Amino acid sequence: MIGMDSNHCRIITESLTGKRKVDERTFKALDELYERLERVQKLGDSFAGISFSPDVMKLQSRAVAVS
Repeated sequence: MIGMDSNHCRIITESLTGKRKVDERTFKALDELYERLERVQKLGDSFAGISFSPDVMKLQSRAVAVS
């Protein structure tokens, strides 16, 4: 599971830095990380303030625009 986590993070990082193109795998990794963030936030109020960086939020808005 840790390997999968780092793979999703790696895909997003490489997409944001231009080392790989933004494609379907990028958006799938982003969806997975958003689902995981939602689960963490449901664990309690202590986690409510956790969010993604502004760059990731911009990437997410691109995914929504493509849909």
